[in-house]
Amino acid sequence: MLPGVNHGVLPASHDIAVSSTRRALYALGLFAIASAAFYGVFSAVEYPWNWSGVWQYREQFFHGWLSTMGLSLVAMVVSVAFGFLLMLGRRAPWLPVRMGCGSVVEVVRGSPLLVQLLIGHYIIAQALNIDQPLFTGIILLGCFEGAYLAEIFRGAVESISTSQLEAARAVGFSKAQTYRFVIIPQALRRALPGTTGQLVSLIKDSSLLSVIGIEELVQKVKIMNAANFAPLEGYLPLALAYLVVTIPLSHLARRLEGRFAYET
Repeated sequence: MLPGVNHGVLPASHDIAVSSTRRALYALGLFAIASAAFYGVFSAVEYPWNWSGVWQYREQFFHGWLSTMGLSLVAMVVSVAFGFLLMLGRRAPWLPVRMGCGSVVEVVRGSPLLVQLLIGHYIIAQALNIDQPLFTGIILLGCFEGAYLAEIFRGAVESISTSQLEAARAVGFSKAQTYRFVIIPQALRRALPGTTGQLVSLIKDSSLLSVIGIEELVQKVKIMNAANFAPLEGYLPLALAYLVVTIPLSHLARRLEGRFAYET
């Protein structure tokens, strides 16, 4: 064998490229099959397609999509902060704090988001003289997703072995230093895939904010459908607008799960 020549061994980058190409072809094949099936179903019922009205509302549709993405981004920040605080509260040394935070998590996760939006906006917000549906919707959506993130964060933190915590105490770390230099860096990697998946759910759940009068994407589509009497022509672009964002995020979540999957 000649020195310096790689005989019969392909580089790792080649395997990654082949795998990515194979996944792309598989996705395109599924998309083609789904499109053909979709076209066949609606051809059989002879639905009278009318895209002219949808095209007239294209600017409002795009503005609604931007509004949805903007409020979802702000709600993501609220959910991460709220989830982190709940996680700290559930691990607090004081029993009343642990019980209070645990009760909040169970109540929020055990009730539908739609019910929370209606009660939070039409009862609690009105009692507090808060007449800002956008503010109320972002807070309620962020708190709902934050309750789920709290459990993801708690599971990641509690997965850190006790030997590392004992080692941190042995070198003189305070509790705050232990969290900062030992727990959080490792827990962040372990919670990242689950957190990404939960944020994908947040974007989809933002569609419920239309029930409290927020003119996001779903509300714009309802207005467009009412003006043109063309429900399918409005809801199909609506589904596509969410898929444009959620599919890349879901793919990112799977990539992160594979990248950070290791034995503890």
